[in-house]
Amino acid sequence: MVTFHLILLAVVQGLTEFLPVSSSGHLILLPMAIGTVDQGLALDVAVHVGTLGAVLMFFRTEVGQLVLGTGHLLTGRFGSLEARLTLLLALSTVPVVVAGLVLHVTGAMAMMRSVALIGWTMIGFGLLLWWADRTGRLERRMADWSLRDALAMGAWQAVSLIPGTSRSGITITASRMLGYERADGARIAMLMSIPTIMASGALLGVDVVRAADWQFLRQGAVAAAMAFVAAYLALAFMMRLLRSVSFTPYVIYRVILGSVLLWIAYA
Repeated sequence: MVTFHLILLAVVQGLTEFLPVSSSGHLILLPMAIGTVDQGLALDVAVHVGTLGAVLMFFRTEVGQLVLGTGHLLTGRFGSLEARLTLLLALSTVPVVVAGLVLHVTGAMAMMRSVALIGWTMIGFGLLLWWADRTGRLERRMADWSLRDALAMGAWQAVSLIPGTSRSGITITASRMLGYERADGARIAMLMSIPTIMASGALLGVDVVRAADWQFLRQGAVAAAMAFVAAYLALAFMMRLLRSVSFTPYVIYRVILGSVLLWIAYA
């Protein structure tokens, strides 16, 4: 892969991973836009792993709580707040891991990388986010996250495996349906991305090691580093913006881009 494509791939991934606009949809469309071959799922996951470092650093306080909570769970101290947060996060990850394994084994994931599908999901789930943001209450905080909410948001997160849906977008949508305040709902959604990205990276990482594709490993490392920088900046921007702005600007972008994609697909 040429350096320009690699840089563009990393920047696009970094900027869109935590915004509710579907990073996977943009990564699928990127080669079409610049006239190159599809970079494939493996390199997509490499830049996703780069964004993992960004969310770990940005939410380092919460990550420290998760590490402490893991220790509490392993030693039988289930009553601490840290253990509770860790357990809820683990449970919320189960649906997407199961669904991801099924799609990976059956090969269905590769078959869903179509322009028409991305166009429809961009528009449909964008409008769902708008509705949830407009009608959802703004009264619940991160401390109110419950077992029921974790499982519900986890089920919605599994839907994000459909290209164009947006993992952050669908989990934020679920949080707004459940009445969470915008920034806290987004914070929960970002924390939910940590085990999900780890699982997807590990799954395809096994395939790369088996194939002994060392050239990919070098390219993936470069892309991951650049995606880390872009993702951190995008994440900081969104969390600051949510203090005063709703999700409507992202919805407008999704509808416009989705409409263009449908025109391309059916013209």
